[in-house]
Amino acid sequence: MYTLYYAPGAASMVVHWLLIEFGARHELRRLDLEARDQKRPEYLALNPRGVVPTLLVHGEPLTESAALVLHLADAHPSFGMAPEPGSIERGRYYQWVLFLANTVMPAFRTWWYPHEAPGGPEAAKADAERRIHEAWDHIEAHLARRGPYLLGPSVCAADFLLTMLMRWSRRMARPATEWPQLAAHAQRMKARPSFRTLYEREGLTEWA
Repeated sequence: MYTLYYAPGAASMVVHWLLIEFGARHELRRLDLEARDQKRPEYLALNPRGVVPTLLVHGEPLTESAALVLHLADAHPSFGMAPEPGSIERGRYYQWVLFLANTVMPAFRTWWYPHEAPGGPEAAKADAERRIHEAWDHIEAHLARRGPYLLGPSVCAADFLLTMLMRWSRRMARPATEWPQLAAHAQRMKARPSFRTLYEREGLTEWA
């Protein structure tokens, strides 16, 4: 049994989506980020950094969305969302999850909160947008060579993480869907029944 602490459309989204995709028994605890629910003492006891998501696995808290993607894919092996451990495909899978987590997600953080970065907010936001576009260029070229998914013909858990990040770009001057391969990837992922269920449960409408 899982319990997911989430906020609609936040980094918890990919975790919620995979729970639905796997048909895993779970309950949801919604956090109002504007009301700073994530900074309340009872939540900080589970997640001292005060961010989403937190996933309780048999009552034990786990955090970090990319780590939760890896964990859930391994915990539900019958769905084939992670290659065999020790295989070269497993290495490529790790490569993509970590690229998205270490390169793309921090750039989005800077784009949303440029005042936190040195050098002034305008320069920080422009640099973040450049890094995000470079990431899309990299993934676009890869999908053109070896797609339609990150690991080729079959979807993996990393594709869910990529789709969430593409959604995050929807308000940028040049969103991810301006890249043809990425746009096609997004359409395939959004066609999954689990995506429609996710949107209904989180009350989302944008980028549907």
